Amino acid sequence: MSTFVGNEQQFQKIKTQPGFIAALDQSGGSTPTALHGYGVEKDAWSSDEEMFALVHQMRSRVITSPSFTGERILGAILFENTMDREIAGQPTADYLWNVKNVVPFLKVDKGLAEEQSGVRMMKPMPQLDSLLQRAVAKNIFGTKMRSVIAHADEAGIQAIVDQQFEIASQIINAGLVPIVEPEVDIHCPDKAAAEALLKKSIAAKLDQLPEGQYVMLKLTLPNQDDFYADFVQHPRVLKVVALSGGYAREEANAILQRNHGVIASFSRALLEGLSAQQSDAEFDATLGASIQSIFEASKT
Repeated sequence: MSTFVGNEQQFQKIKTQPGFIAALDQSGGSTPTALHGYGVEKDAWSSDEEMFALVHQMRSRVITSPSFTGERILGAILFENTMDREIAGQPTADYLWNVKNVVPFLKVDKGLAEEQSGVRMMKPMPQLDSLLQRAVAKNIFGTKMRSVIAHADEAGIQAIVDQQFEIASQIINAGLVPIVEPEVDIHCPDKAAAEALLKKSIAAKLDQLPEGQYVMLKLTLPNQDDFYADFVQHPRVLKVVALSGGYAREEANAILQRNHGVIASFSRALLEGLSAQQSDAEFDATLGASIQSIFEASKT
């Protein structure tokens, strides 16, 4: 008996097809960095509205590229501002699915709180219910929310996992599939110990999920290969995806290849090498090579 109420075709695509998730969800705080990486400097805009218009141009160029299709890309994570805009005359999520056969996800968190107990929890989300309703109306399939672990503090890690799964339940009840993302900072001095604590906490939460409820897990590439193999096989986990976490694409791909059944959900590593100054042919070739390398690393 499945209680999943979303798009079954999209569910099966994520569950069964090869590919990876494109993370195109840099939000207000990280947008200038994303634009800088793309060769657009701060003097190119004079307001937030102009900045978001520029980043939408960048994302639209990525999404409309002939290289960006559902053959190699399972889904794309959008920022709220991107969900509310259009690409080629269609709402972004509809364009992704109808034209590109790519499943749309939405970043729902409002950023990180200050560090306490070695972790940064998510800031409160008082408007989450209304955002989830808008997401459902705009044909979004799932959501993503990120918190960060800086140290192997057992109480802090438990608090992060509690918060992630509490909000995940709210998201499931709205008819969406949550991507739970408790990132372990790659510079964490006791990263392997933090990953062990995180794995134990997540496993307990997964075992409590009712039948017919599903989450996806977005986790930092682990120190130990196949460390999350149990999650890959777990009946309540639709997919385990990995974040690049600041690793360059080549290194991220190499680690990912050694983690069987885990696929990429890369942001910076996906956009590496793209620039506003490139011709469309150069842009498409660079993006295509990037997509192919991440696709290959996600197939193991």
